[in-house]
Amino acid sequence: MYGWIWRHLPGNAWVKALLSLVLALAVVYVLFQYVFPWAEPLLPFNDVTVDNQ
Repeated sequence: MYGWIWRHLPGNAWVKALLSLVLALAVVYVLFQYVFPWAEPLLPFNDVTVDNQ
């Protein structure tokens, strides 16, 4: 998959490296801003079975 992305990016190696970094940062941004907040209520992290005594 990464080879396919690398081959399809324009420019020389430095431009491809910069574009790869920008793409990775964009993916992280979308995950933290949209995907993780949407999925949080569906995850069982707040389902605690230990009682507070």
